Amino acid sequence: MLEKLEGIIIKTQNYGETHKIVTLFTKKLGKISGIARGAKKPKSRMAAVTQPFIYGEFLVYVQSGLSTMQQGEVIQSLRAIREDIIKTAYAAYIIELTDKLLESREPDGYLYDQLFQTLTWIADNEESEVPMMMYELKMYQKGGFAPTVDHCVNCGKKASSYTFSIAEGGLLCERCQYLDPQSRDVSPVIPKLLQLFLNVGLEQVGNISVKEENRTKLRTLLDAYYDQYGGYYIKSRKFLQQLDKLM
Repeated sequence: MLEKLEGIIIKTQNYGETHKIVTLFTKKLGKISGIARGAKKPKSRMAAVTQPFIYGEFLVYVQSGLSTMQQGEVIQSLRAIREDIIKTAYAAYIIELTDKLLESREPDGYLYDQLFQTLTWIADNEESEVPMMMYELKMYQKGGFAPTVDHCVNCGKKASSYTFSIAEGGLLCERCQYLDPQSRDVSPVIPKLLQLFLNVGLEQVGNISVKEENRTKLRTLLDAYYDQYGGYYIKSRKFLQQLDKLM
C-alpha cells in the first residue's frame, strides 16, 4: 500500500553499496523502516532527504516487513543541528532514545509532536539541556518506567518534602524513607520540576530558566534512573556525557 507520510528520520543504515535503510517516526503509522534505493549515491535525489533529523513528507510503499521509500520532500532540514557538534549530540541522543523505546507501528501523535518541538528547539537555541530532559521523561513514561514524581511512591500521600529513591522508583515522603536508606535528598523545587517536565508539553513553556545546581541535580537523577530501569544501551548518551565533561 502506497502511503504519503509526514515524518522525522531517526535512523539510517547503509544497505549494500548504494542503498540505505531509513527509520522514520511518522505521525500516521508510528515508527516504520524502509529501504531507500540509491540513497548513498551523491547525486541521488534521495541522498539529501534521508539524512538524520530531517522532517519531511515521504512516499512509502508500506509492507508487513521492510517497506520501500519511493521519494521524499524536505519540509524542515534542521540544518543547524548537523552543523554544530553540541546540537548534534543532543539531537542524536533523543532520537536514539526514541528509536530504542518506541515499538514499531504504534502511532503516538503527542510524542511525535514533542520530538519535533524538541528538535526545533535544539536547532534554534544554544541551551537545550532542559528541553532534552523534558522529552526524556516523556519517553520514560512511554517506555513504562517513568518515576513517580507527584506523590510518595509507597504510601501515595503528597508531602512538602521528599527524597528521591532510584530503588523504589520515585519520591519518598519522610515517613517512608526507611524503605531506601540510599534515597537522595532533593530540594522542594526538584519534584516540582520533575512534574513539569513529565506532564507539560514543550510548546506550553516559554522561557525556560532552571538554576545550574538544579539542572545538575536533575541530570544526575535521570542518568541514575535510566541506568536502573532503561534496559537499552544508548551509544549517543555516552558521547554526550563525555562531551559535557569537556565543557
